Amino acid sequence: MKTRIETLADRARYESKAGGALIGLAIGDAMGDIGRSQEHRTRYGIVTNMYPEAKSTDDTEFGVLTAMALLDCGGQLTPELTAAAWRKYVLDRGGAKKRAGRPLYGALANLARGIEPPLSGRHNVMNIDDGAAMRASPHGIFRAGDPAGAARLAAADATVSHDNDGIWAAQAIAASIAVAMADGSTEEIVQAGWSLMPAGSWLRAAMDRAMAICDAKPDIEIAYEELHTSLWNPEHASSPEAIPQVYAIFRLTKGDPRRGLLWSANFGRDADTISGLVCSLAGALHGLDAFPAAWIEAVRKPSGVCLEFAAEHDMIELGKRLVALSYEKRNA
Repeated sequence: MKTRIETLADRARYESKAGGALIGLAIGDAMGDIGRSQEHRTRYGIVTNMYPEAKSTDDTEFGVLTAMALLDCGGQLTPELTAAAWRKYVLDRGGAKKRAGRPLYGALANLARGIEPPLSGRHNVMNIDDGAAMRASPHGIFRAGDPAGAARLAAADATVSHDNDGIWAAQAIAASIAVAMADGSTEEIVQAGWSLMPAGSWLRAAMDRAMAICDAKPDIEIAYEELHTSLWNPEHASSPEAIPQVYAIFRLTKGDPRRGLLWSANFGRDADTISGLVCSLAGALHGLDAFPAAWIEAVRKPSGVCLEFAAEHDMIELGKRLVALSYEKRNA
């Protein structure tokens, strides 16, 4: 892994990786969403391409919200400033539409009632799901080469809607993106997230189990079913289910964008988040060239299916703005 100073030495590569991380999130989100659709499977089989009906979900659009929160505050994000951004971009514009996760609606309702973080996230339904992790990539982009700094920002963000495992999952993803942005190895990227999962937590126990499966079955074709079934929870996915699966797929496909997409987009269950994060990690590692140009153009602008304002933004331009802010705050 490069240092932060070394990472900032090549601005063109930094911008490519920033765009790759955000575009990867959007591609994986859109393709994972249709990949779990029985109607789509009946028509096409498994997902291998960017189909016309593939659109962003709340994963991409809350990622845009995180990016805007960081940009608005000059990278000095706090729980209070995160709450302010949620009010500005979501509540003041009529709220979230369909497709958001339960804790995201719960947090918005709490904020509307005047309940501030951390209670807006702590006193909230399903606050250990992956809804904070799915939006954490911008922190790693902004703090490329500084996983600890990325994790601190992710905690300030996640506290608004999540608690415990939900926050730790967001910190893990943010740190791993920061390492991928700095050309870390697959092992370093996985370890950066794993190290932030507290001993004794459900998230850590599930991650340990997932990594043990990878050790015992280093071929994803063999490990796939056990990764799915041994971490599966009845009724609803959670961070301890989905986030270890993200890391296992990324590790077993060695960060390869196309193989990672194939296995994650067809994972079922929470495939939009799983694929979004696998592809975001791959994009942060390899840059925009990781994905076909036609796919990039298809998702450059979110659909606004959940957060209307997100459709006004271009994912690649957002990446460049985060990079510009990173240079502006390079000595911070």
